[in-house]
Amino acid sequence: MQKTINPGVASQQPSATSAPCSHAGVQVLGEQGAEGRKAFYIHIEALPGKEQEVAQMLRDIRNAVETEPATGPWFAVRLASTTFAIFEAFPDLAGRQAHVEGAGGDIFRDLARMNRILAFPAQVHRADVLMSKDCFAHLPL
Repeated sequence: MQKTINPGVASQQPSATSAPCSHAGVQVLGEQGAEGRKAFYIHIEALPGKEQEVAQMLRDIRNAVETEPATGPWFAVRLASTTFAIFEAFPDLAGRQAHVEGAGGDIFRDLARMNRILAFPAQVHRADVLMSKDCFAHLPL
């Protein structure tokens, strides 16, 4: 079942002096899909002034996924000063579910932390991997 996003949420920008938010921490969007390669795209919006804490959260998640055998390519990116994202891929549904149940998922389940640093719940988009290029091509010197 797909949950809907409140269209006005993304435009709400609490100030650095705002009281901590009260939200669910994570909002999962999209369908599980059929068996096959899977991914998550996770949109993360920091509260103003909490960008370094979100960067630390990303480092913590990166450390957690290092020991997950079914978590493949994993990227954390910064899209704007307060906007971050994670893209991570898995070989199948079981691998993605193991990731959700693991230490990385535990970080997102820490509601006190999520409410302290995120402007709204992290938006976790389930995705099917259609195609990939899994390694960097190196140009000859």
